[in-house]
Amino acid sequence: MTIDPGTMKYLISARLETDGIVEKPDVVGAIFGQTEGLLGEELDLRDLQKSGRIGRIEVEIDSRKGRSAGLVYIPSSLDQVETSIMAAALETIDRVGPCKAQIKVEKVEDVRVTKRNKIIERAKQLLGSMLEGSKATGVDLLDEVRSSVQISEIASFGPERLPAGPNVQDSEAILIVEGRQDVLNLLRSGIKNAVAVEGTNVPKSVQDLSKQKVVTAFLDGDRGGDLILKELLQVAEVDFVARAPRGHEVEEMTQKQIMKALRNKIPAEQYVEMYGLGAAYKPSEKGSVPEGPMPEDREPEARPESRPIARAVPVEAPEPPEPAPMRAMPVARPVEPRSAAKALPAGSEKYREMLLQIGGTSRAKIIRDDDSVAAEVPVRELVETLKHNGKGAKAVVFDGIITQRILDIATDIGLRSVIGTKMGTVTKPPAGIDILTREDLA
Repeated sequence: MTIDPGTMKYLISARLETDGIVEKPDVVGAIFGQTEGLLGEELDLRDLQKSGRIGRIEVEIDSRKGRSAGLVYIPSSLDQVETSIMAAALETIDRVGPCKAQIKVEKVEDVRVTKRNKIIERAKQLLGSMLEGSKATGVDLLDEVRSSVQISEIASFGPERLPAGPNVQDSEAILIVEGRQDVLNLLRSGIKNAVAVEGTNVPKSVQDLSKQKVVTAFLDGDRGGDLILKELLQVAEVDFVARAPRGHEVEEMTQKQIMKALRNKIPAEQYVEMYGLGAAYKPSEKGSVPEGPMPEDREPEARPESRPIARAVPVEAPEPPEPAPMRAMPVARPVEPRSAAKALPAGSEKYREMLLQIGGTSRAKIIRDDDSVAAEVPVRELVETLKHNGKGAKAVVFDGIITQRILDIATDIGLRSVIGTKMGTVTKPPAGIDILTREDLA
């Protein structure tokens, strides 16, 4: 079927059936002949076709077993009313050639709606292709520029020429990561103070740098990250530990994941206690912790006399620990001489109630002199909160491990009591501070 689109606003579709064999010219002749004079001069089919308001009549017909049937299509550029009248007139035709016939109009289709739908669908396809091309070009451009900037920004550190961000030397704090791709991914997120160790063998330059900077070990959440962390804890001074989600690598983390992991970093002393890494931990020399390795939490009976006296904790010899798994306390409670007296400070009952309230929440409460709560913060923010807002408080109660770092800060700001869940690696218990654990308050 070939229809002139220039004359078509509507398309009349009708089905034709005859009781004899007829051909296309017979059908066209019957339409013109039997509608002539029927609708008046204004709707005369011949005149309308000459003026272009009715298009070429198309007929599709098939003859079988002495009968004919087919479809008739009449394009129209008349208005809706006139087109409807013309369609109804077709149904008055009762003979085609010598045969009886019946014509039934099936539909009058608004071709413009169909065209509009086709236009919309095609426009969607074209727009999608255009946007895809523009997006790809923009992404490629951004990636290319960003990559070139990152490559130009990545520097080499130390004689080992380790991959590092441009701010490693000047920044007060650094991140230690595993490899070059980790440094590049951090650069994408705007973090320029990372240095890579390139394996489990921590370079000497990184060991020396860790003594001068505040160090955060930011490692993959797999076994490789565990091994590198153990090595770092043994040979370098690590202040904080941040890890990628379990089974993920730093190089594949998004900016949001990176920032979340760094916000949730844990002090190294607390991380050691949480995961039983006491034997691998070398305490930081940047605080008040004395130089020397921490007492190991493995095989305590095999090495009771092997430590030089000059490097031991200056308190009475602790009791031998009971048989316990690797998560046992690494120093066998060095503050035992204080607790042996069973003398609890005033207000201990209130502290016990507070500790029970925040149990399992990993939160901390800073207490004023009038026993009111000055601040309640997550344990991971306790160190910074005490540094900046802890002066004037008398105690801190928190659902976490009491570490040397927290006790040092408590001494600096004049706290009188530190209450935590349990005792961690404390090599120098401060004088004048009541240190209480859940066990002491039980």
